[in-house]
Amino acid sequence: MIHVIFVCLGNICRSPMAEGVFAHLVAEAGLGEVVAVDSAGTAGYHTGERPHRGTQQVLREHGVVYNGRARQVSQADMNPAHWVVAMDGENTADLRRQFGEHPRLHRLLDFATQHRHVQNVPDPYYTGNFEYVYELVLDGCQGLLAHIRQAEGV
Repeated sequence: MIHVIFVCLGNICRSPMAEGVFAHLVAEAGLGEVVAVDSAGTAGYHTGERPHRGTQQVLREHGVVYNGRARQVSQADMNPAHWVVAMDGENTADLRRQFGEHPRLHRLLDFATQHRHVQNVPDPYYTGNFEYVYELVLDGCQGLLAHIRQAEGV
């Protein structure tokens, strides 16, 4: 089983959006039995909460079903075999500070093909730009899935 975990700060906006989008892409590719998808936050501010209503709305509008709840990333998530995908450079640095180096730690937009000029998925918690964040997440997730399929031979 290939494990992919998306990580942002609070696990209510960006990482659950990425989890939902990536799981949708995995299912469409017929890889649901091969790829497990999850998300978490570097902080536990929102543990147990549903995603931000803006995330829920944009996912619904794009036909993506998501029913997860926020949780904080743990040492178990940092298994060297797992793909750990952070939403921005700050999340990447936080993960390295908390858990050390990881062989498969990447930023999501490292895999983007349409938005190569953007490095970080902005946090829509305060700005409300959920549709733009969705576009970035979709682009990154499509590229990530292609990369994983090639790297893992699936």
